[in-house]
Amino acid sequence: MTIILGIESTAHTFGVAIVGDYKPYILSDVRRVYTPREGGILPREVAPFFSKVASECIREALAKAGLTVRDIDAIAIALGPGMGPQLRVGASVARALSSYYSKPLVPVNHAVAHIEIARFLTSLKDPIVLYVAGGNTTVVSYSEGKYRVFGETLDMPLGNLLDTFAREVKIAPPYIVGGRHAIDNCAEGGDFIEGLPYIVKGQDSSFSGLLTAALRLYKSGYKLKDICFTLREIAYSSVVEVLERGLAHTGKKQILLTGGVAASDLLNEKIAVMASLHGAEFKPIPKAYTGDNGVMIALTGLVAYKWGITIEPSKAFIRQRWRIDQVDIPWYYDFPPVEV
Repeated sequence: MTIILGIESTAHTFGVAIVGDYKPYILSDVRRVYTPREGGILPREVAPFFSKVASECIREALAKAGLTVRDIDAIAIALGPGMGPQLRVGASVARALSSYYSKPLVPVNHAVAHIEIARFLTSLKDPIVLYVAGGNTTVVSYSEGKYRVFGETLDMPLGNLLDTFAREVKIAPPYIVGGRHAIDNCAEGGDFIEGLPYIVKGQDSSFSGLLTAALRLYKSGYKLKDICFTLREIAYSSVVEVLERGLAHTGKKQILLTGGVAASDLLNEKIAVMASLHGAEFKPIPKAYTGDNGVMIALTGLVAYKWGITIEPSKAFIRQRWRIDQVDIPWYYDFPPVEV
């Protein structure tokens, strides 16, 4: 029996979770999300918030699991990619727990963790993956020991496109309202506008030109619901096209969607249609686990720990640009480590 405490602090969510390699697997899941009153996420504002809630999150996670720190076998921490100030808070907390209680420390890549929790929840063993979030847009699949990138954004991530446009036209923050993105709510009843750029270059996508063009239409007096509808339609269709090319290139028979934007019903519908055309298996993941959370860090930490992957606290430096294709994945075919 192995029990792991995981800490997530890469962006706007400070998450602490405890998982074990026995049912019910997820023993606790505690989150505190920073929501700005206006504008975007400023690391200098989020880091103090994380510092304030860190201890209460850990205590709450342990209490919900009915455990103490001494019952934990190892501490898993997201060391990147992400925003520096927030990463440093989580890393400092994890290093302190590891050192004080003499618990092994497991380094986890945030992007890898998004994929592993999705594989765990869907039981898809060997998929092509579309990972879309505020800070990431990439198509990856496993090959020869690592997740390999088969397409990515050339400029801004899809989630950042949605958040930035919503912020600029003053329909956010908050970006998520009633479980839906502000863009989704705004797009209700909208019509498609011709002329906005649809940019796919090979297996890569680009969104900065789309953002600029959409804002220009807004300033020109076009209906906001029409702009939101068109922007969303173009953005989602372009990443599905890139995913489809990756599917054809790799010959995979399973498709996985993960990351914060994976909560979108429309994006899931588009991928489901594409998957059916190719005879590929696709399963949406529960919305509760699309965004950042401690469970994904703890779960990935569990499999990494079982493979002997640990790091000395003094060497557990954050890596803001830690790419997914730089991470060794020795556990790939042995995942998940439990019967789901």
